Amino acid sequence: MKYSTVYDCSVIEVDKHHSEAGNITVIENIETVPFETNRVYYLYDIPGGEERGAHAHRELKQLLIAASGSFDVVLNDGNVRRTVSLNRPYHGLLIVPGIWRELNNFSSGAVCLVLASHKYDEKDYIRNYEEFLEYKK
Repeated sequence: MKYSTVYDCSVIEVDKHHSEAGNITVIENIETVPFETNRVYYLYDIPGGEERGAHAHRELKQLLIAASGSFDVVLNDGNVRRTVSLNRPYHGLLIVPGIWRELNNFSSGAVCLVLASHKYDEKDYIRNYEEFLEYKK
């Protein structure tokens, strides 16, 4: 998806069920997430001022959720930059392939939950920004 833009990325509201005993959010393949989830991981204990990400994917789709706390995601398609703030555990940011992403501005105790369409494959990563710009041409 080398022709994708930051506008192909969107915030998805996932089901939130409330009771007197608290809330539950359910995420199901295809129904809630627009792809089959093959990998789940989370980022936590991120020191203040630290950034994560700084890469793009050729094929991988991701849904990022602020399971706790908040953080910003800077999306970049090579032409346009867009910042999305995540701070609700029932909102997920869908990131399509071909988008450079940087995560920053983590609050204390923030947890970033990531649902990914593919298992880890180093060949899918573009870790150099100049290489990313060449890929997008």
